[in-house]
Amino acid sequence: MADSTELRVHVQPRASRNEVVGWREGALAVRLTAPPVDGAANKACRDFLAQVLGVRRADVELLSGEKSREKRFRVGGLSEEALRGRLVSLTADE
Repeated sequence: MADSTELRVHVQPRASRNEVVGWREGALAVRLTAPPVDGAANKACRDFLAQVLGVRRADVELLSGEKSREKRFRVGGLSEEALRGRLVSLTADE
């Protein structure tokens, strides 16, 4: 993928709402309402990341961590600088 960036994400499933909670040991920490069953949390995380980053769902690909809270995603269409810039407004109150 031209102009893509890897993003480490720490997922907390079964939360009361979908939200970005900040950074945790170099990974973006997110809470998701979906349970960690049958890939539901992975799909929800992919959809949520696409929404908050303003990219198409197809541009967000799970690289590793399918059965773990620690995941790595590739986000297409954004340079690392652009991705970090979009996340700044979401995590600025830290």
